Amino acid sequence: MSDRPSHIVIGAGISGLSAAHYAARNGRSTLVLEADARPGGCMHTHAFPELGGYWVEAGSHSCFNSYGNLLGIMDELGILSRATAKAKQSYKLWQGGARKSIVSALHPFELVRSLPKLFGGDKAGASVREYYGRGLGRKNYRDLFGPAFRSVICQPADDFPAEALFRKKPRRKDVLRSFTMPEGLSEIPQAMAAAPGITLLTGAAATAIAREGEGFSVTCADGSRHGADWLTLAVPPDVAAALLADAAPDAAAIVGAIAMAEIDTQLLVFDKSDLGVDALAGFISVDGDFLSAVSRDFLDHPELRGFAFHFPGDRLDEQARIAAACRALDAQPERLRAAASVRNRLPALRKGHAEQVAALDRALAGDRLGITGNWFLGVSIEDCVTRSRSEHERRYGGPAQTAAAAA
Repeated sequence: MSDRPSHIVIGAGISGLSAAHYAARNGRSTLVLEADARPGGCMHTHAFPELGGYWVEAGSHSCFNSYGNLLGIMDELGILSRATAKAKQSYKLWQGGARKSIVSALHPFELVRSLPKLFGGDKAGASVREYYGRGLGRKNYRDLFGPAFRSVICQPADDFPAEALFRKKPRRKDVLRSFTMPEGLSEIPQAMAAAPGITLLTGAAATAIAREGEGFSVTCADGSRHGADWLTLAVPPDVAAALLADAAPDAAAIVGAIAMAEIDTQLLVFDKSDLGVDALAGFISVDGDFLSAVSRDFLDHPELRGFAFHFPGDRLDEQARIAAACRALDAQPERLRAAASVRNRLPALRKGHAEQVAALDRALAGDRLGITGNWFLGVSIEDCVTRSRSEHERRYGGPAQTAAAAA
């Protein structure tokens, strides 16, 4: 770049772009370096050109009116009015090779006996299995809620921190409770990346970070170097640990202890007439080959239906993934109109994660280096934006200023 930016962000997922947004809105020119060919990270709407642009979400599937920080950014970008209602659909269980209703797995008497423990229990320091197994009942957790939680985070949920699974957030009553965008959720990161004060470089894989006085220098795989006074990392923990090894070894050691879960997402599109299952939200898998599945039935198309099936990484090849999905959909693989495979990576948080984050925050105290991502408060979109906002406020002081406040 000919002009030195004030701030560099490594990673153009929703965490990195929200960090860039807050900095740019406060007058700090921001360069975003993204290794992939597109922004968005796990907010990935996959369009099929051969089907007229019909799209299916390959990662994040919905936004909610409790996502206050995200809604604030969308307001500032002028895109909140594009929020599109999602038709209400129900999930089905996939168990024993058959589709079943959710209530078929519920043990109501056990639930009634156990619920007081849920309301009186403390999530802090507890795993999902400890907290919800107590408060919902052992059989309910085994047969329904454990698989449901696994479906939410697309990985085994037993040892996941209970406090990172769901966090209560205030809702904006003027916004749809659950929404998508007309062209899919990728509209949001695309709008953020195109905002004034932000320059996005795709295909720019950062390989090294060095301290330069009070600022930083970032070297990319193509040999280019970029400098700035402030730096934010918004990449997976293993990538962050490698980049920080020399520039911030204490932080690198903490971050490197956080594991990752690899997810193979299989996207499928069928003609409506070729499916043997009615409209649904998706599947909660109890014992199937896939972890979960989400339908695009929430936004009707006159001819097509699309699905995203999430599988454990490297477990099945594409042909086997398609076969497993078709069994759940009562469909024939040869009737597929289109298919695509996407690799997603998610943090595998474990009990005691809050202590790791606290230790990392101590290591970052007083530093111009910021670290954000989907592995701090939880894996939701709003958790990512909230962490980015808090890192902005920690380094620059005061609340993240909005455009209206800045004017």
